[in-house]
Amino acid sequence: MTNAENRAAAKAYIQERDRRRREEWRAQKVAEDLEQLRILRDYLIFKRKVRIPYDDLTKAIDDYVEKLTGDRRTLHAPHHSIG
Repeated sequence: MTNAENRAAAKAYIQERDRRRREEWRAQKVAEDLEQLRILRDYLIFKRKVRIPYDDLTKAIDDYVEKLTGDRRTLHAPHHSIG
């Protein structure tokens, strides 16, 4: 391998490593955001003390989750079957 080929291979490796790190960082940040949104949504639906209309807020949270993940039902509780 020549020096030019070595430099090109090293540059490609560094770019790929940086791309993977950015993707992992973004995935971690999205997961953190989803956890905070899940807590807020759970509070709005189940734990709030003052009765306010929360439909608009939950719809906004679901819209944002859809923008992050592509699936607006990510934070919804799963349906369980008994049998």
